[in-house]
Amino acid sequence: MSWPEPVERVAAVLRAEAIDSRIEEFSEGAATAREAARAIGCDLSQIVKSLVLVCDGAYVLALVPGDRRADEDAVARAVEATEVRVARPEEVLHATGFEPGAVAPFPRRAVTQALMDTSFFAHDVVWIGAGTSSHMASLRPPELLRLAGARAFDLTGHG
Repeated sequence: MSWPEPVERVAAVLRAEAIDSRIEEFSEGAATAREAARAIGCDLSQIVKSLVLVCDGAYVLALVPGDRRADEDAVARAVEATEVRVARPEEVLHATGFEPGAVAPFPRRAVTQALMDTSFFAHDVVWIGAGTSSHMASLRPPELLRLAGARAFDLTGHG
């Protein structure tokens, strides 16, 4: 099967690492975490939102569950930054190589650090964006942590 180029970049990492993963294509697309969860038939907390933040001028990827918001103070503490803001669309594309709304957590481009919310470890499988707004891939949280080069933190203040 031939995937669009951004999806192929994600698929190539999964293949190279021999990850047991499934890439799904949704004809209607899934612009929001809620739409993605509905399309897949999983819990909203299993959807991985890949957010790009600018922390003291560096790009940081924050992986947070679809049912929660990233706590910018928690991210700042995790990367020891004093200034944190959400990246602008052109910065997201530069930092990740993916369009906003289609960001995959890997392969990384100009992202200097990646953080993953600890709540994902409560699930056997989570779903990541796979390069377009209509493609998602499943994998186990420990594999996501490793492939994204992430460190686990409580990023949403959920205790």
